[in-house]
Amino acid sequence: MDKRVDHLPPHVETVPINFDHVDENLKWEDFFPEWIDEDQKWGPPKCPRMPLPSPENFQDLNVVVARLPCGHKKEGIRDLFRLQVNLVVANLAVGSGLVSFDSYRTVFVVFIGSCGPMVEIFRCDDLLTQRGEYWVYKPKLKWLKQVTLMPVSSCQIAPSFAETGKELWRPYMSQSTLMKKNLSTGVPKVAYVTVLHSSEAYVCGAIALAQSILRTHKYSLNPNTQLLLLADKSIGPKSIRGLKAAGWKIKRIQRILSPFAKKDSYNRWNYSKLRIWQLTNYDKVIFLDSDLLVLNNIYHFSIYPQLSAAPNDLSLFNSGFMIIEPSLCMFEHLMQKTFRVESYNGGDQGFLNEIFTWWHRLPSRLNYLKINNQQKELTANDVYAIHYLGLKPWMCYKDYDCNWDMKDHQIFASDSAHRRWWEVYEEMPKELQAYCGLTKKMEDRLVKWRGRAANATLADAHWKIEVKDSRREHYVEEDK
Repeated sequence: MDKRVDHLPPHVETVPINFDHVDENLKWEDFFPEWIDEDQKWGPPKCPRMPLPSPENFQDLNVVVARLPCGHKKEGIRDLFRLQVNLVVANLAVGSGLVSFDSYRTVFVVFIGSCGPMVEIFRCDDLLTQRGEYWVYKPKLKWLKQVTLMPVSSCQIAPSFAETGKELWRPYMSQSTLMKKNLSTGVPKVAYVTVLHSSEAYVCGAIALAQSILRTHKYSLNPNTQLLLLADKSIGPKSIRGLKAAGWKIKRIQRILSPFAKKDSYNRWNYSKLRIWQLTNYDKVIFLDSDLLVLNNIYHFSIYPQLSAAPNDLSLFNSGFMIIEPSLCMFEHLMQKTFRVESYNGGDQGFLNEIFTWWHRLPSRLNYLKINNQQKELTANDVYAIHYLGLKPWMCYKDYDCNWDMKDHQIFASDSAHRRWWEVYEEMPKELQAYCGLTKKMEDRLVKWRGRAANATLADAHWKIEVKDSRREHYVEEDK
């Protein structure tokens, strides 16, 4: 017990909490593996043991006090004992605060340690005060209950939506994020969000994304759901008109520099994505990069807590699809960390993976990365959304995926995924299709790539396909 606790008044009863420490031979990667058997061909994925005390044995606590292991100076530390302490405290607070099935009394949480608790578990919105090494929280226990119901790590998929709809966790999931303004309706306010900045190269992609989302909603969103696009000044009036016509509500932003990105790199301004945490008019944000296409309705995934995402590689998530919860203090926290926490790739994905080291794993088919799947036929039966890595469909001819024409890009080639995107394009009104035209520069580039592929006689032989793309008949104006 911390010596400072010994000085509490005599009428305050203290109860030591003993628990087995997580096995020191286990590593972070054991709890956050790169791959798991999502389809359960060999049975349900299993997680290593993370010992947690039974909350039933500690149901009358008013304050939970814990000393944090802060041995590491680096931000974004991946320390299993640190994670365990945070989860132990969360479970004790929820167990002590539970009065009835959906009713809680107040339980305070105090952390001692210079590093502070994990922001993934203890929200800055619930922080009452912080003085030196002391962090005092009044957590919203309904929200914290939802977090404690998640798997201890990404070694398992976050709880699925079973057919019966009667799971014990469902009431917590559906109620935990409601803001006061929505309590009368019982429906959280949700936004599908994407971000455009620095150029208009992805305007067409954003238009197709909006149309694909609306398509899965039968072109009618409920009143508490919106499509919101954040755009900087590089997106001109003509493009804004097209984006609005596609279904987006537009919010102007100032872009944010990625401090660790190389000059003129593609991700130099990708920290602009952090502005999604400023959207506090919404309870939840379903963020999607504008080079995604949605094939199945994904609205029900908004019920998952922050930060929920599909895996990328190693122990990381892919930031092209995320469920987040807007918060001004979280935005401020992120901005404070931007110059202190280095991103492995210079962009938002590397940065966010250092902040949200504890994340909830969603199925890979929610953010199906178009890589190394050249022969796979992609349908709405097995994929929710396709993430078009490499050259984008609207930058290619309709006739085939132009990633085939460059040997170092063939890992991104997929005829099936290419067809799926153009199916959405063909259903779009003509006035929206106009935003996906070819420029003379784009065609010259495609002709050059086809010529090089032919000269190299690439084995896939896509360069032999006759090009019939009608967009070649009328070029659109070059971006200024």
